[in-house]
Amino acid sequence: MEAMDRLMKIMDTLRGPGGCPWDMEQDHKSIMKCLIEETYELADAIDGDDVEILKEELGDVFLQVVFHSAIARDSGKFTLDDVITVLCDKLVYRHPHVFGDVSMRDSEEVIKNWER
Repeated sequence: MEAMDRLMKIMDTLRGPGGCPWDMEQDHKSIMKCLIEETYELADAIDGDDVEILKEELGDVFLQVVFHSAIARDSGKFTLDDVITVLCDKLVYRHPHVFGDVSMRDSEEVIKNWER
């Protein structure tokens, strides 16, 4: 996870002492528009079927997750690790046919289980 460590160090530098004033001033609400815009750009990249643009836009959306997590961490609410833990738990819970002893016949049953 060298790249992830590098990303976290960059974010810490941007939001830390001597970092970027804009990055340090942001909160969840002030960058919410960025998340929405980046999500639309990702959708456009998927429609455009260009792998390089898709890779770039996935990075931009991931930056928003990292940024929101850094804001939460800095205010003592939660960390990126907490977000990942919740995600892992959710994926395991929603896939009992893979991680448990539940049998599902088809994708339709999987979707019904996911939505509950």
